[in-house]
Amino acid sequence: MAVAATGNTPYWRLSALYFAHFAILGGLMPYWSVYLYERGFSVIEIGELMAIFLGAKVIAPYFWGWLADHTGQRLVIVRITTALALIAFLGVYLQSGFTQMALIIAAFSFFWNAALPQLESTTLNFLGQHSHRYATVRLWGSIGFVAAATALGWALEQSGLLVLPHYLAALFLCLWLVSLWVPDAPDRRHRQGQQGSLLSLIRQRQIMALLCASFLLQVSFGPYYTFFTLYLTDLGYGETVIGLLWSWGVVAEIGLFLIMHRLLAYSSAAWLLVISLGLTAVRWLLLGQFAQSLGMLAALQVIHAFSYGGAHAAAMQLIHRWFVGPHQVRGQALYSSLSFGAGGAIGNLLGGLVWNDFGGPVTYTLAAGVAAIAAWVIYLGIIRYGAGGAACPAPRVHSG
Repeated sequence: MAVAATGNTPYWRLSALYFAHFAILGGLMPYWSVYLYERGFSVIEIGELMAIFLGAKVIAPYFWGWLADHTGQRLVIVRITTALALIAFLGVYLQSGFTQMALIIAAFSFFWNAALPQLESTTLNFLGQHSHRYATVRLWGSIGFVAAATALGWALEQSGLLVLPHYLAALFLCLWLVSLWVPDAPDRRHRQGQQGSLLSLIRQRQIMALLCASFLLQVSFGPYYTFFTLYLTDLGYGETVIGLLWSWGVVAEIGLFLIMHRLLAYSSAAWLLVISLGLTAVRWLLLGQFAQSLGMLAALQVIHAFSYGGAHAAAMQLIHRWFVGPHQVRGQALYSSLSFGAGGAIGNLLGGLVWNDFGGPVTYTLAAGVAAIAAWVIYLGIIRYGAGGAACPAPRVHSG
């Protein structure tokens, strides 16, 4: 697992920051919607609030990425915004209604989502020519998610859902403290790479296909992130089992991350992305029909290794290759904004509306269709456009 071959990479400090960041996600994604339901919010209101939570990713990554590219102070931005995220989250203790909760979620999400693009860019700069080993650092984020989701599942079953903010506030504090420990990376690529505008770059067919498919993938994830826990609760599963199912999916993701550097060293990132998207479509389709079977749920959660881990690692390789020089952090931020931000927000909004009118099985069936379209977009826009699925050529960028 170690990254000794990457020279001066501060492996454990970067890993700790990933661990802390995704531990917060491990508390939010499985339990936040159920916490809101316990507080008396309706299903449609929960969909709207979760859309705000993910919608902050539309603006935050690109804004903070632009600031980082202009100042070069990536880790300073991470330290300031993680502190502000903690302060904003404490407003949960003061809110009393939908509007106040919406403002609080928008605030802490705006600051919290500043960190990840800076961390991704910092990690890839430290790794340098060993960028295919990115997954061996990123897997610690998955471990953090598993640890938080599993521990909180047990803790909330013992003490009740209304104590969730106590645990999340502690995790936000840990994230800020860890950020003080991580050094900034030398900007290996700042003066090389594309000359020309970012707009001319993203007009390239391959990049448009990648961004479009990433957006669609996260639209399909909306019903999972927001309603998976409620879905299983309605079917009679307890918080401990639900937490273990969330964690099991991420354990599978960790397993894939451990071998990802080998896969990416010998195969096309684009083909890995198509396979991951296709498996995701199968996952959502079967989840809508066979969630009553715990064995089937456990098997479907294994596909999360590809739905999230495989798709994200493959997309990161392409983003890292195609967005270089002055566009590096903004490329990471654009990917995050359009996929996890816009895609996630729209997926939550539409998921809430469809779920309210038609229920879980129909919602997951529609999500399967969206993931299948995403796979087709990558095939047509990258693989067929390239050399039969071989390593994709870098786009040509025109100045102006």
